Amino acid sequence: MYLPVRMLAPLALFWALGALGQNSDSSAPAPMAQQPATQHAASQKASSEIPTYPQLVNITPSTGIHFEHVSSPEQKFIIESMSGGVALIDYDRDGWPDIYFTNAQSVEMALHGVKSRSALYHNNHDGTFTDVTDIAGVGYPCWAMGASVGDYNNDGWPDLLVTCFGGVVLYRNNGDGTFTDATKTAGIAGDTQWATGAAFGDYDGDGWADLFVSHYVDLRLDDLPVFGSSTTCRYMGIDVQCGPRGLKGSPDSLYHNNRDGTFTDVSKKAGVDDPEHRFGLTAVWSDFDNDGKLDLLVANDSQPNYLYQGDGKGHFEDAGFTSGVGLSEDGARQANMGIAVGDYLHTGRMSLLISHFDNEYAAFYRNDGNMLFSDISIPSGIARNTTGYVGWGDAFVDFDNDGWEDFFLVNGHVYPQMDNPLLHAKYEQPKLLFANLRNGTFRNISKEAGPAIQIPQVSRGMAIGDLFNDGRLEAVIENLVGQPMILRPEGGPPHHWISFQLEGVKCNRLALNARVLVTAGGFTQTGEVLSGGSYLSQNDLRLHFGLGDSLQAEKTRVLWPDGKVEILSNLKADRFYTVREGEGVIASKPPSTLQAQPKPK
Repeated sequence: MYLPVRMLAPLALFWALGALGQNSDSSAPAPMAQQPATQHAASQKASSEIPTYPQLVNITPSTGIHFEHVSSPEQKFIIESMSGGVALIDYDRDGWPDIYFTNAQSVEMALHGVKSRSALYHNNHDGTFTDVTDIAGVGYPCWAMGASVGDYNNDGWPDLLVTCFGGVVLYRNNGDGTFTDATKTAGIAGDTQWATGAAFGDYDGDGWADLFVSHYVDLRLDDLPVFGSSTTCRYMGIDVQCGPRGLKGSPDSLYHNNRDGTFTDVSKKAGVDDPEHRFGLTAVWSDFDNDGKLDLLVANDSQPNYLYQGDGKGHFEDAGFTSGVGLSEDGARQANMGIAVGDYLHTGRMSLLISHFDNEYAAFYRNDGNMLFSDISIPSGIARNTTGYVGWGDAFVDFDNDGWEDFFLVNGHVYPQMDNPLLHAKYEQPKLLFANLRNGTFRNISKEAGPAIQIPQVSRGMAIGDLFNDGRLEAVIENLVGQPMILRPEGGPPHHWISFQLEGVKCNRLALNARVLVTAGGFTQTGEVLSGGSYLSQNDLRLHFGLGDSLQAEKTRVLWPDGKVEILSNLKADRFYTVREGEGVIASKPPSTLQAQPKPK
């Protein structure tokens, strides 16, 4: 996150400055290099065919959500800048996503024993939410960073894992609207480091979700580095908070599920204990090489990423460097923070977008298969439009339901001191939205998607889900400073969609890392049930697919984690399907008509 200013590679600088006089806010990106003339023509055609995009409107005031994240005005310590993960969790299993916001303290509060209150909001099915934090018992877990969702005891009720400055808190879902702190009984109370990203995934295929926790800086409140005290505590000639460079990192942890409500630390045995003590932030499990065995990506701040390739038997080898995702295209260490995972090109392979600091750009890694990735940040059009922003939560998301995933990124600096007319960046920053041009390139349409995403804020976590069960995806953004923002797409083309909730039987109950392949309109989309990701956040576990003008999905394949495949034919569009392992579709529901539609402001 906090990197000294360095010279960009010549080509990167070329794009960052908007070479040839192009307007970086609206111009289409350069064609991909393989077939310049053909790709350029395709890009121009695709760009001209994009219809009016839905307006992303701020509906927060009408939702009844009054949460506000605690923030220190000066942010003199790194610990005060990193919180703000948000989780979508249908904790009562009523089919409507609820929202959990993490909250943090300031150093002064912590030294005086004052806690901050995280918040759980229940979805009322009418466009509003009710604060049920105290009833649920999840208000004061810790100095909270982020959250992830997984059913660790396979009882069918999603549990909540909160990462903290000082360890983790595991809330076991009791199935009656309340949670129990099971951290000690689960055997993970010994994790006392600064935990950041967390993700559940069944890496050994035994049907029970294991847990990975990344750790950031080795920091103590009684020995904090002094603001502006060294070269790593200055940026652009001004005094700022110290870190992470110049500080010590912390090792990561992998906890194997013992199938009895407890976990065992197998980090070293599995080969993911992070002996170099890199500054770990977001983590996510996925089968990146499509070999049927789970892999693990860890975004490390200011240091190389880990991409652990799994053998399916409990051991991993780091393929960060050989895969091409460990460093930047020019071999530099980057400020890796948020992770977006998606099949934006319909290849059946999961590609990556990783958010970065303001003297870099969001790194876009195309998955070429066989655990090899190509850095296409520049030719895709992402690089020149994300330089100058500090990116955090991010996602591949199909807001307009055309069947092609776009890219959404939330931003906000770490230094309030950047609000200086002599500096190039601001503390509060707008969000960015890129339209998928269907040929491997993206166009910045941030100014076309409404004024709400242009409102500058200090954003951190972001989660995507269909909050109102009407077939449109919302973005829930947690800001480090002030209230959150919920963005809802309004207007745009009347495209169709289809949504799936998966239930495991032999595999883990939430079907984490199961995939759904939907064929409609002449192409096949791939979605994966993921725990973790974005920036310390959790998306809705249901898989949503835009279908464009198609009235049905001709063929749907469900790839369960154990390798079994179920095929579903001719599913009608604009419906929610529940699919149980081995039984196929067990429920089908039309979209909701809310009693009171949330109104934008």
